Amino acid sequence: MKIHLSFVLWILMAVVVAGQAKPHRKTNNQPNGDIKSDCAGSHMTLTLDDVLAVGNQLEIEATNGSEHILLTPGLAAKCGYSMESDPWGNTRIYTSLMGCYVDNIDDTFFNIGLRLKMYSDGTSDVVTRDVTKTCSYSAWASQEIVCDRNYMEISKDLGQRDASPHTKGHAGNIKDDLTNNAMLNVNDTAYGIWKMTFYTPDPTVMMLDEVHEAGYGAMTSPNRLVVRSPYNTAQTYSEDVAGVPMEVVKVGTYFTTPQGLRIVDLMAACPTGGVTVYDGTISWHIPRYITPLLTGRVKILEMHMGINGKRLDKDQMASRGYTLSSTDYHLVIELPIGSPDGYFKSHAPDYQYHLSYTVEPMLELLWIAKDTRSDTRYKVLFPITTPLMHWYPDMADETIPEEGVFKVKFGTLLHDVNLVNITFSTGVLSAAECNAKGFLQEQKYSNGSKVYLLQVPFSDDIVLKHNPEPLLTAYFLPLTYGFMVMPEETQFSYTLAVDASLNDVVLPRVFGTCDDATFFIIVKYGSQGRNFETMLGTQMLTPELGRVYGQTENGTHLSLSLPYTSLDVAFELFDTSSVKARLDVLLWEPINNWSLSEFSLACNFPLTTTKCYSNGTMTALSVKVESVPNLVPHQLTLRDESCKPYFSDDRFAHFSFNVNACGTSRVFFGNYLLYENDISLDYSAKAYTSPVEPDFRHTVSCYYLVNDVATLEFDNKLLVNIIPSAEIGTGQLMVEMRLALDESYELFYQAQDYPVQKYLRQPAYFEVALLHSANPQLELILDNCWATLQEERTSLPRWDIIVDGCENLEDRYITTFHPVVSDQRVVVPSLFKRFSVKVFSFVKDKEVLQDEIYVHCDAVICDLTAGNGVCSQCRGSTGVRQPVAAKGQRVQRSTT
Repeated sequence: MKIHLSFVLWILMAVVVAGQAKPHRKTNNQPNGDIKSDCAGSHMTLTLDDVLAVGNQLEIEATNGSEHILLTPGLAAKCGYSMESDPWGNTRIYTSLMGCYVDNIDDTFFNIGLRLKMYSDGTSDVVTRDVTKTCSYSAWASQEIVCDRNYMEISKDLGQRDASPHTKGHAGNIKDDLTNNAMLNVNDTAYGIWKMTFYTPDPTVMMLDEVHEAGYGAMTSPNRLVVRSPYNTAQTYSEDVAGVPMEVVKVGTYFTTPQGLRIVDLMAACPTGGVTVYDGTISWHIPRYITPLLTGRVKILEMHMGINGKRLDKDQMASRGYTLSSTDYHLVIELPIGSPDGYFKSHAPDYQYHLSYTVEPMLELLWIAKDTRSDTRYKVLFPITTPLMHWYPDMADETIPEEGVFKVKFGTLLHDVNLVNITFSTGVLSAAECNAKGFLQEQKYSNGSKVYLLQVPFSDDIVLKHNPEPLLTAYFLPLTYGFMVMPEETQFSYTLAVDASLNDVVLPRVFGTCDDATFFIIVKYGSQGRNFETMLGTQMLTPELGRVYGQTENGTHLSLSLPYTSLDVAFELFDTSSVKARLDVLLWEPINNWSLSEFSLACNFPLTTTKCYSNGTMTALSVKVESVPNLVPHQLTLRDESCKPYFSDDRFAHFSFNVNACGTSRVFFGNYLLYENDISLDYSAKAYTSPVEPDFRHTVSCYYLVNDVATLEFDNKLLVNIIPSAEIGTGQLMVEMRLALDESYELFYQAQDYPVQKYLRQPAYFEVALLHSANPQLELILDNCWATLQEERTSLPRWDIIVDGCENLEDRYITTFHPVVSDQRVVVPSLFKRFSVKVFSFVKDKEVLQDEIYVHCDAVICDLTAGNGVCSQCRGSTGVRQPVAAKGQRVQRSTT
């Protein structure tokens, strides 16, 4: 690729301030130990290290006797001063020995004085450095051409006879003006520049004061004529030389001497291009023969390459990988990108990270004209900056999963790049916040570059986690680094993601024991807490079922207590005195449908299945076992199929019969008489449809002594006015009150839905039911229902909804009772009551006391066989009742 270069005087890492009034600051003169000055040919170089220059504003003044003249960019180009600075703040100031304010002693010794003023940001101090340097240089060629960063300079020895006297006809119109030279503080008065003609190529004539006003420099030294021109002026032009663009200034200078008027033709041609970059190498092509400068054949006597204005010898060039070669038409300098004499700079166009590389090679030639034998020294100081190169910093994932920490190294980045923030899945954290959390470390290298080490524990919330397998955790950390390039404050970002997997999941475990009637189950949570569902037998453990089984939790464990007669327990086998029951517990993860833990506990529980009575009656209990899943207990019969259970449910069948009936057989064994019968399935029953299931046969028997003596006592006293009565017993009845979504009573709010929002006067539908009972001889009666502001049922204020089983007649909106009919869910309607009430709120002094209300009820369970007339809703509250408190539900009033 070809690069067109334009030259700028000041590279703004150090800022030159010109023509601006500064606030009052305290001046602080300091020694110059951190400033280096060198004489290099026709230049003096002043180097300021980064400690002095970075972060400061810099003003440069030239010392002219007792005066200090501020060097503005225009004056610097006119008078032979230039400056450059790299991103580290290393600054170089170049002064031409033919500069305006250099004390020139016979073109051999040169006294240079500069005053440097550093203005630190945010402070009132001004650091001032006065620098003086004396350089000696006498190897002047007849003509010297310097192509500096911001100007072209031509100096010519006035002792050469190629300067031609002007014709007398013109001389008659010339006025000798020695004062024009004095304005540039040149001590010599032997010569006086009168006017100058610039050729572009058309001639433009300017008087000396016009030349200076146009930004050009023109002066004489004791032995030389010096002309200096900035680039890209109205009197310069471009010319292509061997494919290389050159900037040309051509001028004829009229000046007076003691011998008369003379004209000296001066020309400079400086390259402004000729650079290509390919495969990591910069190639700079300069025409071998710079034709605008040549009038005949020349011989190149010397050819040197340098860096930053200093020559390099062959060993120095070889160690850096530099080459200087020639072709038929060009001199070629090649430099590898990244050589130590240049520097990289960061950029962020379109939010993408790019680098440029800048280096300043120098080419110095000395040739001699074969016809005139006059020599010319040609020196070019040529800063080169490559086109922007897309740069991808390395990302090293140094994570060791067993350590449980993501370790990501990102870099290398240049010193002028700062990390601003990092975007995680949960949000954005600034670099300071990342440091405070211990996530981020910045590692700097000696060359100023840096890398960032990010360390994030797997356990942190910003890490995404999922389980592709039950025991495996996959950790995922998406990142977006946000950077800023200084001092431009342009931004760019990099997005990446790292992941790791670890077999670190501890699964939940199940333990259990039994007593004579109950299974006790304990579930110990695993490393992921309560992330599972629990299956008891074939039924899911729901909150309602958990309440039945006395479920408790403490954050690490879950415990249950199940009677062995529960429907979730399977019966494996039974005998005359016990039943072997088994409880299966399955913990499973519902998202992936993984089985996390399987547990089975089988215990023998005491159970008398056969009883023999002395009056010849036998009772038998038959149990539905797991091996006959289609067995329906009420379809079991004795040998005589007309002898059926007197009571049965889904799991048990109860028989009671005389030993001389139902096909009972008897057999004598010595002094014993054995009665025996079989309980089996009626194969004619329609429910039994699988011929491959095993036969079910349960043999029951009783032994009686053939000869036995029993003592019988009796009392013939008549019992008068003594009515038999049942003894009072204790037990648990469970009543539940729920809030339905609508009057269909098909769907109900769940625990997580409370508090439920309702509008004022919108009906709320309640259902109260007796659980775990299917006895049609019982009826549930709502005795009293009321509302409170607090969850405590005895709290005040209170408003009655149902009073003594009836509506509250004092209420403007009377409670409505709804009939209950049998359906798939409601087997015994008498065990259910339904009512609705219009939502209200408690008000005091016309202000709503609270948006939530709680509803409570007292229920009565009645025996319908008592026949005393109290077992109906709204018939008063007398009679024998068993009150049961239903847990209150909450209703929230909406104010909209």
